[in-house]
Amino acid sequence: MEQPEDKVKKPGMMAVIGSVISAAFGVQSSKNRERDFTHGKFRNYVITAIIFVGIFIASVFTVVQIVLK
Repeated sequence: MEQPEDKVKKPGMMAVIGSVISAAFGVQSSKNRERDFTHGKFRNYVITAIIFVGIFIASVFTVVQIVLK
């Protein structure tokens, strides 16, 4: 049973982070994707994705530097 449009809560910051990480690895559920597109703010997802990509690149770079030593 679906909730009325006015009772569906907007995704919080932890939900946005979880959605970005899930989408990055290709395991996002269709239910969460639908929630993100209907109730989420585009700006929140873009900012979170940019931060995630930066952290991911820095992590890979650090691991490569450690392995090459």
